[in-house]
Amino acid sequence: MEKTRTVARMAVVLLGLALAVMLPEAGATRWTVGANMGWRPNFNYTTWAQDKHFYNGDWLFFVYDRYQMNVLEVNSTDYESCNSDHPLHNWTRGAGRDVVPLNVTRKYYFISGKGFCFSGMRLAVKVENLPPPTAAPINSSASPTYHARIIVPAAFAIGTLWDAFIRFW
Repeated sequence: MEKTRTVARMAVVLLGLALAVMLPEAGATRWTVGANMGWRPNFNYTTWAQDKHFYNGDWLFFVYDRYQMNVLEVNSTDYESCNSDHPLHNWTRGAGRDVVPLNVTRKYYFISGKGFCFSGMRLAVKVENLPPPTAAPINSSASPTYHARIIVPAAFAIGTLWDAFIRFW
């Protein structure tokens, strides 16, 4: 009797793991501000950000010369005027490799103080909630990855349950 319960528990755990494998992948994106150019003067960060979608849970990674520049979060008025006198948050940690979590759905404004904002070091990003997943139609030209993510775990789960029931009876 105890062996039957153990097998049944094991079957339930394996079924749960198989279902977890089939869930769609979702994860945050770490955006390196300015890509390989980093956070520096004379770069258009508006152009860099315009074709990107920033979602709740993403991160901005600022790479810059820590001895000259900084990363300040400001309001929209201070962003437009490049005023760094009253930042909402100073993300500068001294290493020149600072990460800013985008964990609230809103517009974020970043500038570099010390006059660098006037040289283009300012960035505005609009953070949105992740859109709901869309159901893709199943067709015969589905990729092998799709089949491997759905069919293989499902077959594994069915086989596990079958084995558990055979041992139970």
